[in-house]
Amino acid sequence: MADADIAPVLTTRRDEAMGFFQRMVSKGLGWARKYSLFTYPYATACCGMEYMSVAASRHDIARFGAEFPRFSPRQADLLMVVGTINLKQAPILKRVYEQMTEPKWVVSFGVCASSGGFYDNYAVLQGIDRILPVDVYIPGCPPRPEQVLDGLMLLQDKIGNQVHRIADREQPNPTAARHDLLMTMGK
Repeated sequence: MADADIAPVLTTRRDEAMGFFQRMVSKGLGWARKYSLFTYPYATACCGMEYMSVAASRHDIARFGAEFPRFSPRQADLLMVVGTINLKQAPILKRVYEQMTEPKWVVSFGVCASSGGFYDNYAVLQGIDRILPVDVYIPGCPPRPEQVLDGLMLLQDKIGNQVHRIADREQPNPTAARHDLLMTMGK
């Protein structure tokens, strides 16, 4: 039996250690980001009607800071994939995701976006997680507006609990910087 099995070893990583000020700034950034989501709705099928009802006055997605859909990926940080995605649309969806600002999140809205739904054929993408990293899955065919709001709150908790770094801790190597300077001067 090794010594590590008897007594637990407490390890701290320098990269994961945060001071008081950095922790408070991280919490503030998390709070600000979770209440200012700029959505890009990629609606393709019948789930689009349910997405519209979430934005209506009865369910009011504006309470969560996600009321203004952006139809330019360069202005959005939350991609809501709503409905069935065909294989011909997959490269377009991937390009939209790549053009979004960092940090970015993805919500899979409905069973067709999550797993292909009942379209088990050659033309339908069997889940957008095959081409994009998904943060929250919202089940249902189509999902109820209450489910969408629950998924949005789950995403907000995830965003609020992320660690936000103030600055990069790596110190520049002065020797490498001097070498790069000499190379640009031609010496």
